Amino acid sequence: MAASDSLNTARSILCERIAELEARMPQLAPQAISKKMDAIRCLAAEHGLAALEGLADYAAHHALMPGHRQTTRAAIEHMGAALGSDTPRDRETILAALAVRLH
Repeated sequence: MAASDSLNTARSILCERIAELEARMPQLAPQAISKKMDAIRCLAAEHGLAALEGLADYAAHHALMPGHRQTTRAAIEHMGAALGSDTPRDRETILAALAVRLH
């Protein structure tokens, strides 16, 4: 399998996991949200998707804090941009956009 095919497959799987999390979030406990975000982070890291990895890491940690639902929703809304990113420097840009939105 070519590298681009592997990356496209990973992006497809990540899209499915993000959509599932978004749909199930109201019923999930904070620990379950954190665990699902960490799984997204791991898969993103395996495929060099630094922006998505950073965003999922942020969301996984914040899922265990007060106000986690708002933070998780905001993170999910930025995941489309992070998923399409091919440059590591986008990580800081996307996290900055999330921080501005939340504050």
